[in-house]
Amino acid sequence: MIDSSAGLAFTVPAFTGLVAVVTGGGSGIGAAVTASLRAQGALVGVLDLNPGAPADGLLPVVADVADRESLTSAMAAVALTYGGIDILINNAGISAVGGIDANDDEEWHRVLDVNVVGMARATSAALPYLRRSPAAAIVNISSIAATAGLVQRALYSASKGAVHALTLATAADLVGDGIRVNCVAPGTVDTPWVERLLARTGDPAGERARLEGRQPTGRLVTAEEVAGAVTYLASPASAATTGMSLAVDGGMSGLRPPPRG
Repeated sequence: MIDSSAGLAFTVPAFTGLVAVVTGGGSGIGAAVTASLRAQGALVGVLDLNPGAPADGLLPVVADVADRESLTSAMAAVALTYGGIDILINNAGISAVGGIDANDDEEWHRVLDVNVVGMARATSAALPYLRRSPAAAIVNISSIAATAGLVQRALYSASKGAVHALTLATAADLVGDGIRVNCVAPGTVDTPWVERLLARTGDPAGERARLEGRQPTGRLVTAEEVAGAVTYLASPASAATTGMSLAVDGGMSGLRPPPRG
């Protein structure tokens, strides 16, 4: 918005006056999203098991997406501190490696509970506040694994496929309430999470090279690039966009370039 009433033009950040909640905002993609939203003027509540230290316009709240009561209390704390909630970024999630027979029932339940049911819990806890917002938006973090068959990712892919479907269904349910729901589907992102996965392999350098090579750009996605997509979808400037999945995957989902020589 440009205001030249005093003879000087200035730009008001897109999220000024808006309150966002980022689950899993203490590190990796969540931390990058938090930084991006704050840079654009948002007040941000970070919900995480380790949410970090408070700062101006930043409220860390210890919360667990596997615990409904924890999320209800955390959303209430953010709304009480900042006067409401306008934006929810469902970012918290955990990884899983292996084929269809690699994980036992307990691990299937654990990953689906955090990655899918946890997202539903957080959304349900935020809904009373989002329904009162004139600029309500939800952005879920999905993955390229939701739509592309990746080796040794059966459980993780199943959870992110559910996130993709949940995004569409929730968008249909909430469009009448003026709440937009979208998701971002990253490729492999260069985060501490990926570093830990690589460290468990027999050849971390070789595995990193393989991950880089499967993305047409020849490199991993950065957390800041994912945050840029999330910020775009959360912005009031995207008021006509709902029920969409935005790939940030170095072209992996749509491009088939020739092999590198």
